[in-house]
Amino acid sequence: MDQPTTRTIAAATLGCKVNTYDTDALLSPFINNGYTVVDFENIADVYIINTCAVTNISSRKSRQLIRRARKANPEAIVVAAGCYAQIAPDEVGNIEGVSIVIGTNEAANILEIVEGYQRESGVALHISCVSTSIEYTEAPSESFSAPQESKTRAYLKVQDGCDNFCSYCIIPYARGRARSRELDNAISEAHELTARGYKEVVVAGIHVESYGKDTGSTDLTELLQALHNVDGIERLRMSSVEPILITPEFIALMHRSPKLARHLHLSLQSGCDKTLMAMNRRYSTANYAAAVAELRKNFPDIAITTDIIVGFPGETDEDFAQSLEFVRQQQFSRLHVFQYSPKVGTVAATMPNQISSEAKAERAQRMIALGNQLANNFATQFVNKTLDVLYESEIDTGIYEGYSDNYISVRTQCHHDIRNSIIPTTISHTEGETAYGKTI
Repeated sequence: MDQPTTRTIAAATLGCKVNTYDTDALLSPFINNGYTVVDFENIADVYIINTCAVTNISSRKSRQLIRRARKANPEAIVVAAGCYAQIAPDEVGNIEGVSIVIGTNEAANILEIVEGYQRESGVALHISCVSTSIEYTEAPSESFSAPQESKTRAYLKVQDGCDNFCSYCIIPYARGRARSRELDNAISEAHELTARGYKEVVVAGIHVESYGKDTGSTDLTELLQALHNVDGIERLRMSSVEPILITPEFIALMHRSPKLARHLHLSLQSGCDKTLMAMNRRYSTANYAAAVAELRKNFPDIAITTDIIVGFPGETDEDFAQSLEFVRQQQFSRLHVFQYSPKVGTVAATMPNQISSEAKAERAQRMIALGNQLANNFATQFVNKTLDVLYESEIDTGIYEGYSDNYISVRTQCHHDIRNSIIPTTISHTEGETAYGKTI
């Protein structure tokens, strides 16, 4: 079958920031071989759905996107990749419309797999390329030319996999054991990103604080120092980390690196010690509170955001009340709230005392309400103060929006294009968690 002169490809991403990076890496070989990237809502020759398996909702959304792609072009090759494809390849392969299922450890071969399928003209209804081993040995080494989702903030994946095996989490089975990218390889891509105009780099990984522990040759502090030294990077931001990262060495690094954003997404999951133990989290609320206190002592304006799971098996009303109160005490600047979702293959899915959907929804509503209040409180304290804002988008004519160093969403009016510029902005007022100001 003759190939069209211009082949088109579209992609959709579900899940975490690492998945965002992975989607760009999946697109890269196609772009390098003459494919044109189009919006997912458009007709394309190939669709890639980078799936997520963290919650049942994300799995359902993955299935919906697969069906939407097939409806848009019944003749297209529809590729299901990512974590959901890895942990449930047979289930994903049976979704109407799937052409190819690719696991997380076969993603580097996606172009060859897709073009092999094209040559066979879809002789098989679908093919599955999934390794079931979690003992991945290949370290992440992606470097890609695909356009990232943002034109101002780039993700740099330095680590993949996780060894913690939290009782609710399917990710170690989807992405394998923790493994780190070579330092020189990561720095090389950082130079590529700055050459393409990115001002902010987000250091991303599944369990990023474990960077270097598998090789013993480096660690996260050394990596961050090396990234700080890259000309062109004006801001470094961390993806989700755990309290174990907050050491004297890390605090010292933050003091000597003005590029490192005064914002950490410090993973919590529950403010109740009994629940944390059942989750197999490796810290207590006391450990967590001590890390927060140390950060705030050294950096009073720091933003600390977090994730909270409500309705974990066995979580009583009292346990939830403890979690709610702990969140209130920590004064987070933003919350991401999830209702516990049992995943087949995890320990928590078989635990007794599963919580009803109604109770989980009610607890989520209360936690979200508290999170909204805390976000508003955090933004309000910066009224009449000046923040350095990286403006990312024009949301209306002459109205620009971006994020401060400490992750406050800021909007301003300007008569010229200020996208991809870091500009001091004096905050005049807030509406909810959004701040409004005037550029200096």
